[in-house]
Amino acid sequence: MRLIEPLGLLDGPEAEACVAAGLAFRLGNTGLAFTLARLIDWNHGIDRVERAADLAPPWRERLEGLVKPLTAWASMPLSRPAVMGIVNVTPDSFSDGGEHLRAEDAVAAGEAMAKAGADILDIGGESTRPGSAPVPVEEEQARILPVIRSLTGLGLPISVDTRNAATMAAALDSGAAIINDVSALQHDPDALTTVAKRDCSLVLMHMRGTPSDMAAHAHYRDVAVEVTLELAERVAAAERAGIDRARIAVDPGIGFAKNSVQNLMLLRRLPLLMNLGCTILVGLSRKRFLAGYSGGAGPKQRGPASLAGALFALARGARVLRVHDVAETVQAVRTWHGLTRPALIP
Repeated sequence: MRLIEPLGLLDGPEAEACVAAGLAFRLGNTGLAFTLARLIDWNHGIDRVERAADLAPPWRERLEGLVKPLTAWASMPLSRPAVMGIVNVTPDSFSDGGEHLRAEDAVAAGEAMAKAGADILDIGGESTRPGSAPVPVEEEQARILPVIRSLTGLGLPISVDTRNAATMAAALDSGAAIINDVSALQHDPDALTTVAKRDCSLVLMHMRGTPSDMAAHAHYRDVAVEVTLELAERVAAAERAGIDRARIAVDPGIGFAKNSVQNLMLLRRLPLLMNLGCTILVGLSRKRFLAGYSGGAGPKQRGPASLAGALFALARGARVLRVHDVAETVQAVRTWHGLTRPALIP
């Protein structure tokens, strides 16, 4: 697969001026533009940088996929970034395990996130932290289905964070609108068919192995290129099953089969994922690699680092942020969006 890595990123008035002058191309509807293109084709030994305006066929055709704007995902317009609030109905999630294990506590947390400005609520009943063990499907459903049914009345899209096809179906029947699968529909052989039969949106996350052994798979020649290529395979599998690409968001899987350096490199080169023609979702909230930037702080003390990482991801093409701290993220995103889109300043 040929990939174009957008380089020389511009934002705000500078991006508009260079696009108007024919010196840069828009990067979808992210508000970004790029002036340079790294051309990557491992099958033919190609890895070089050219001016984006000078690209010739067949690269010129590949360029069209990068500049095509994505108008909506999960029934939401993509004219601004969206915030997905995390509601873990688990006893053992790495950051908030046990806080929302009772259904009433999880519902209250979801309602608070909605009031704080969340665009989506992501409900999960199985921890996928490094080294975690699987949860029986019956227990997973008992945890999350009452919460989903209660939160559908808020009028926000409800996402279910699950690897299990039976739970996907039950959650959709209970009012969920998005399937968020850390295994990119590989864990359960019935998952592809289940999602293909339903009118729902989908998040395909990159991971190698399973949560219990993924650290052993963190070996890459080039983490950004390989994650993009491996996600491309999962998008193609979804399309073959009958899932339209417009329904799909891709998540690079920060912290899943990646070490701290690989996480950083993946975020820096996030625009590579634009080659897939899907909405980009990033979840780095409170993750372990942020501890190195926050004096070794524990998960709940990594809020400022999480905000910095979220804005960094937006500046590289992310359109959906999966977070624990909704109110703080909403305020930061609105400010960032206003600063980078001058017409939106209140």
